[in-house]
Amino acid sequence: PMAGDNAKQIADWNGAVGAHWAAEQEKNDRLIKAFGEAALSAVGARAGERVLDVGCGCGDTSLALAGRVGAMGRVVGVDVSAAMLDVAQQRADGRDNLTFIEADASRAELPGPFDLLYSRFGVMFFDEPEAAFRHMRTAMKDGGRLAFACWQKPQDNPWAMVPMLAAREASGLDLSPPDPHAPGPFAFADAGRVKAILEAAGFGAVKAETFEAPMFLGSTVKSAAIGCTKMGPASRIAREAGKERLPAITDAIEAALAPFAGADGSVALPGRIWVVTANAV
Repeated sequence: PMAGDNAKQIADWNGAVGAHWAAEQEKNDRLIKAFGEAALSAVGARAGERVLDVGCGCGDTSLALAGRVGAMGRVVGVDVSAAMLDVAQQRADGRDNLTFIEADASRAELPGPFDLLYSRFGVMFFDEPEAAFRHMRTAMKDGGRLAFACWQKPQDNPWAMVPMLAAREASGLDLSPPDPHAPGPFAFADAGRVKAILEAAGFGAVKAETFEAPMFLGSTVKSAAIGCTKMGPASRIAREAGKERLPAITDAIEAALAPFAGADGSVALPGRIWVVTANAV
C-alpha cells in the first residue's frame, strides 16, 4: 500500500494488538481510565451534543460520552479494529444514542456535524496527522471543541520505558531507535508539534496540560511482565523477536519491574500524558 494510507497501523490494530485488547478489555480499560477522564473533564460533553470518539476501541469512552449527552445527544465511535468494535457493540447493548463505525477516521465519510471531537489515545497513529485532523475538522461544527489524551515522551512514562528497555536488551535484535514522530503511542509527545499540526488543520486556542496517574501493570511482577509482552511498546519488540526469545524477554522485563512492586506485590508505574484541547475555528 502507498505511504500515507495508515496501512501498517490498521493491520496492527486489526491483528494481534486489537485481538489482545478485545480479550483483555476490562483490564486494559481500567488501566487507562483516569487518562481518558482527564481529557473528558477538560472539555465536558453536554446533554444533546453530537460527539465523535476517534479510536474508540472497545467502546469504554463512547459509553461514558453517551451517558453524558443523553437521549437527545449522539455519540459516534470510530475505530479500525473489527475485534475491538465487536466488544464495543456488545457493550452498547442497543443504546439508541450510540453508533460504531469500522473505518479510518482520517479519511472516512463522518456523519457530522459534531460539537465535540474526543479521543483517548486514538489520534497518534495517523501517517499524515495534519491531513487527518483537517479531514476530521470538516465534520465538526464551527466553534466545536476538541479534546484528546496522548502520551508524553517515553522517558516520562516509566510504565512503557522500563519494560521496553528490558525487552530491547533481551531481544537480540539490532533495533534502531524509533523516529519520535513516527505513528505510534508517543508520536504526539512534543506539545509544540501537536499545536502546530492542529493550527494548520483549522483549530485555535490549542492548549496542552500535563496529567499524571499510576499505570497498574499487574497484581504480581510475573503477571505484569507477561502483560507487557502482549501490550504496549515492549510487546512490539517481543513480537518482532519471535517465540523462541519470548521467555528471555519475559524474564528480563520481570527483573526490571521487580523494584517497582508494592507491599502487596502489585506493580504500578507512572504514566504521563498531554490533555490537549482546542476549538474548531
